[in-house]
Amino acid sequence: MNQEILNKAEELINHTNGNICNHCLGRKFSDCVEGDGNEDRGAKIRQALNLEPYKANEDNPANDEKCLICNDLFEDLNTVLDLVNEKIDLLKVEFDTFVVGCKLPKEIVEKDQEISDEFDFNVEIIKKEVNREIGKLLESNLEQNVDFDGEDVLVMVDFRRILKEDIENPIKVRLQINPIFIEGRYRKLIRTIPQTKWPCRKCKGKGCEECNFTGKQYPESVEELLSEVVLKHTNGYEAKFHGAGREDIDVRMLGTGRPFVLEIKEPKIRKIDLKKIEEEVAISAKGKTEYLNLKFTERRRKAEIKESSPDTYKVYRALVKCEDYIKEEDLEKLQTLHIIQQRTPIRVSHRRADKIRQKEVKEIKAEFIDSKTFEMIIKTEGGLYIKELISSDEGRSNPSVSEVLGTQAICAELDVIEVGIK
Repeated sequence: MNQEILNKAEELINHTNGNICNHCLGRKFSDCVEGDGNEDRGAKIRQALNLEPYKANEDNPANDEKCLICNDLFEDLNTVLDLVNEKIDLLKVEFDTFVVGCKLPKEIVEKDQEISDEFDFNVEIIKKEVNREIGKLLESNLEQNVDFDGEDVLVMVDFRRILKEDIENPIKVRLQINPIFIEGRYRKLIRTIPQTKWPCRKCKGKGCEECNFTGKQYPESVEELLSEVVLKHTNGYEAKFHGAGREDIDVRMLGTGRPFVLEIKEPKIRKIDLKKIEEEVAISAKGKTEYLNLKFTERRRKAEIKESSPDTYKVYRALVKCEDYIKEEDLEKLQTLHIIQQRTPIRVSHRRADKIRQKEVKEIKAEFIDSKTFEMIIKTEGGLYIKELISSDEGRSNPSVSEVLGTQAICAELDVIEVGIK
């Protein structure tokens, strides 16, 4: 430790009348003094200057002054540990990884910066050290790990009231339990349930006679048949379903299923057996839905599976009914359907922007059933409305099956049999 550093340290100590703790002293010289943490650096600086060791206010009754910068905040970290343990016990939270955040009185933040500016220190701010020291303490005592990339829990410590006198319990601790994300594919085997929970149109979810006081338009959904079981196992607060598109209530989702991510908010239990959940849901769903290949995933996946891309596609099976008679050879005309200009369908115009979207039909196979009926297997770019492609939707889909065949056609039944995503 050279004399220039010692001279500057002595100047800082005199500036604070000796009321600067080892953490704050060491932090200001963290870029030029070796040590095992800032507290150790501060102790070494005092030793090199032949000064008495720093004693916090409560350890030194003769001195009623606290550290000019932090107000001896670092002496309160064991209290933080006790408060965190109380929260964990109260909430019964299970977790492996965490990060720490803190809120400090503005007076402490400003004083820390003021001294850095006055003495031209270019070192970390006090908030970073507080977070790090709490993290080290919790890692040691809880046997859990700090993880900045995928933490299970955020420990937020609020010190903003510590400068106020006569306040009981001035330090507050809050645990933010981060969600878990479960990815899989679902198959919807019946035509009478929606993908997600629909609030009652009349009461908007509050509950009324029309919905039998459930607040729901439909008694169950693909989302709820899975989420109710997962919430029970995780003791989570609520679930949110993110699907790679959606099918109408009267459309089945078959084949390999539709990709989805289920987000469980504030799960108290994170380690769950997804294979057992698959089996339990299969029993409770009673053949209405199936959930396949469940696995834990990352937050980013909920956006990725929704992302529209030229690479995404859907394959449908449609049973088509025609108003007039058709011949088997007429179905060859369907091969002319390729680029479709499709205005937002009338049935969804109340919730989607009214604009024209260009979509591609990639492949069509048609099988003649009788003079007014045929089955169509159609592979399309994601986002093409099949019912409207068939009916023309009063000319909003152009060209359409109805236009090509020269007769009004409707989709009598529709199944999704494949959903491709990136």
